[in-house]
Amino acid sequence: MKKTQLIIDAIIIGLIGAASAQIFVYLLKIVGKYSLQLIAGYHIPDVISILNQTEQIHPSHPLLLIVVIVVGGLISGFLVYTFAPEAEGHGTDTAVRAFHRTGGYIRPIVTPLKIITSAITIGTGGSAGREGPTALFSSGVGSIYANLRHATLEERRLFVLIGMASGLSAIFRAPIGTSIFAVSVLYSGMEFESSALIYTLLGSVVAYIATGFTLGWHPIFKVPPNLMVKNVSAYFHLILLGGLCGIIGIILPNIFYGVRDIFHKISIPAHFKPAIGALFVGIIALWLPQVLGGGYGWIQDAIDGKMALNIMALLIIGKMLAFTFTVSSGGSGGVFAPSLFVGAMVGGTIAKLFHHNTAIYSIIGMASVFGAAARAPLATLIMVLEMTGGYTLLAPAALSVILAYVLQVEISRKLNVKYKSLYEAQVEDKRFSPVHQIEILRNIIACHAKAIPISPKEINDRKILRLLESGVPIKLENGYLLFFGTLTKKLQAKKAGDELFYKGAIIIYVFRNGEWLHPLEIDALEEGDEVLVYGPPSSIKLIKGYMKYVSETFSKLREQHLKQLEHAGKI
Repeated sequence: MKKTQLIIDAIIIGLIGAASAQIFVYLLKIVGKYSLQLIAGYHIPDVISILNQTEQIHPSHPLLLIVVIVVGGLISGFLVYTFAPEAEGHGTDTAVRAFHRTGGYIRPIVTPLKIITSAITIGTGGSAGREGPTALFSSGVGSIYANLRHATLEERRLFVLIGMASGLSAIFRAPIGTSIFAVSVLYSGMEFESSALIYTLLGSVVAYIATGFTLGWHPIFKVPPNLMVKNVSAYFHLILLGGLCGIIGIILPNIFYGVRDIFHKISIPAHFKPAIGALFVGIIALWLPQVLGGGYGWIQDAIDGKMALNIMALLIIGKMLAFTFTVSSGGSGGVFAPSLFVGAMVGGTIAKLFHHNTAIYSIIGMASVFGAAARAPLATLIMVLEMTGGYTLLAPAALSVILAYVLQVEISRKLNVKYKSLYEAQVEDKRFSPVHQIEILRNIIACHAKAIPISPKEINDRKILRLLESGVPIKLENGYLLFFGTLTKKLQAKKAGDELFYKGAIIIYVFRNGEWLHPLEIDALEEGDEVLVYGPPSSIKLIKGYMKYVSETFSKLREQHLKQLEHAGKI
């Protein structure tokens, strides 16, 4: 790839991503004005209205509020599950899954549909944020641009990440953090697409500048200048905050996806489920209207120390439930803003309890909860500081975020919780990403060209992905089969020179604990090994008797996608 051309590409995608994000924000305001405000008599307060003391805590027409939210969920559900089921929920997972599985291909219809349905969901009062929808539709912008450019698979993956970074930068005015987020949200471990970072940074900076000239340069939140943490007791309480945020970072994904699984089991068409979730949100909002929307205005109130201790404590639970019902039911909205909301309330509660500066603890709580729950500590730390302008809090915030992240990872591992992150499509690192393993597997097969009669043209990405994910063997010209699956028991294979055999089949390579192992490196086939085997159908049939037909490592993302389609009634 030519670097000059990629720089031009990044600039173009940055401008388009910024424009798309502003169209989304505009639609969001229009929907909110003609639904919540006009019908229910309620305006979800933003930061400016909170600062101007014009916030309206309770809606004028509570019952109409419920009607508006439910109708919004119904319209959103109908559009999503009729035209593009992959646009359900928060959206970021769809973009991440596309990167790992399909080289970043996202159907063109997803981009406009996600903009419209998210504007409807959030604008009518759904308890969700802008991040997930923006990540998906701006990634879709990158994918559409790749179609127009007739881009290679590698370029398409890069364009999708640039698009994601650009859209998020325009929405959150955080160019550095969003560029890092785009390359790190793909993995649950401390891994990122380093080669893409320079281009995501360029795209996000271009989007930030374009947005700055049109809408202004100020951060999203207003905080006091020169915030500092200077005493020992404050650092002890920041450690307490980090520990608490780490625990919440475990609870959030499991509540979120646990409720999602319950909604999937409800025996009604998926089109109606977002309306059911919206009904629950409306009921919660009768007592806690602060849970509606992304909640940026109330976050500003927490930063300013204007919220009562008991209200903030209630809102921690209320917001967790509200955004779970909105998004887990299939509503179209993000999890970033709600997580920031929860973090701000946790931080504000700790600050009130121990008589500290609420701005400091609310800001650090925001970064700590999402950094842990999303397993994106570095990106979240920088994003939150950019969104608030609280750069003097870098060191104390890093302390809390790191502690929250480490606790979340270690406790999740020891308890073996089902859902380890708010983004279930994340893989641990590049070793577990199908798209990164395709090239390795292609080279392995090519190196055995003398033994395996297969031409380079036959070793295409689609065939290898199918081999990795679904256990569908590749049938060769000589009638032999190439197969990949997971062993269910230990097998004693026979060595002959540098080759390994079992029941007449050649063991080409073994994938174990994230590493591809040559037969010379192993003495026996262990339970859980994922093996690439070659041989006549009779031998493959025998070894398949001791195997699961799909790879436990590489089939996860495919199974998620199939469940999504099954839930939507598409398969």
